[in-house]
Amino acid sequence: MSGNESQAIVTLKKGEGRTAKAGGMWIYDNEIDRTDGAFENGDIVAVHDFDGYFLGYGYINTRSRITVRLLARRKGTVIDEAFFERRVRDAWNYRKETIDTSSCRLIFGEADFLPGITVDKFADVLVVESLALGIDRWKTVIVEALKKVLAEDGIRIRGVYERSDAKVREQEGMERYKGFIGEPFDTRVPIVENGVTYIVNVEDGQKTGFFLDQKNNRAAIHRLCKGKRVLDCFTHTGSFALNAGIAGAESVLGVDASQLAIDQAVENARRNHLEDVVSFQCADVFELLPRLEAQGETFDVVILDPPAFTKSRSSVKNAVKGYREINLRGIKLVRDGGYLATCSCSHFMEPELFARTIREAANGAHRRLRQVEFRTQGCDHPILWAADSSYYLKFYIFQVLEER
Repeated sequence: MSGNESQAIVTLKKGEGRTAKAGGMWIYDNEIDRTDGAFENGDIVAVHDFDGYFLGYGYINTRSRITVRLLARRKGTVIDEAFFERRVRDAWNYRKETIDTSSCRLIFGEADFLPGITVDKFADVLVVESLALGIDRWKTVIVEALKKVLAEDGIRIRGVYERSDAKVREQEGMERYKGFIGEPFDTRVPIVENGVTYIVNVEDGQKTGFFLDQKNNRAAIHRLCKGKRVLDCFTHTGSFALNAGIAGAESVLGVDASQLAIDQAVENARRNHLEDVVSFQCADVFELLPRLEAQGETFDVVILDPPAFTKSRSSVKNAVKGYREINLRGIKLVRDGGYLATCSCSHFMEPELFARTIREAANGAHRRLRQVEFRTQGCDHPILWAADSSYYLKFYIFQVLEER
């Protein structure tokens, strides 16, 4: 199987392709002047500047606004099984050098020069999310390459599950899909992270089943939680709450609007023998926090890990209101000298805007914030500086102080 079967050439308009020339990997439909030669959507094409200068090879899909996603920049590169094995090997070697690989993201799309696909490893199970037509053709090649490369390090993968059920697939003209790649297996997968045991539901959990990107940030709250009273908002399956519990918190309350997530969080607490310390409540965080405030409740540590309030530029304004409100309410519940951990996982909530929103929330609460640290996503979700979309998670820890 070879990917260079199409001889089509995509030529950009004069003055376009600035992002791609700076190292980005996307060519938008409005940047293209013409396409010469026959092709089918999903084929590999060559991309030239307006003057014929070669820019790279990528796969094309005229149904998507992102018409070409670049795979390689060196002229003469052959896109075949060996090419994808090299990409996979590079991605695995990077992770071995930078992070605990017992459970981690193995492939992070553009940041691993494999645009449109992510692969998470949960213990001995892989979960694949394929969101672009061109890479979808190579999905099984990438999976087999991963199995081969991991086996060389003595890691046997017992099962692969596909979670390509995100709505964005429809923009590529593809159906949403989830199911086994290969033999079926038990999709409730036990993992251990930061000393906490979880059951990851790769079939029905959010996204690929568990949010690996916060691994190091969850570890960062350990030293703040010993002997403390902790509130974890948007707890999902209890990850921050359980990290607080295992770090020696006196009591932890985790809150989430999903009963399915709460049920799993309760089970995870039992698995870690933390059920006497960590409790969970199914509630709307926006409704619960004002109620706790009215009851005069305060906490030593408040953690805010909301879902992305915005997934597009057009809804940023409303998202800002949501982030401001949730941080205002959270700050008010922190006792003087306590700590707030707050984050945004939306790429469109840019770092400066998120910082400004938190500042406005603190002013509204008449409290002062002293920054302890600023963090981003785990290094298994690397930030490729030329690919802005790869930078999305902003995570702050603050000490919250009353007027001095």
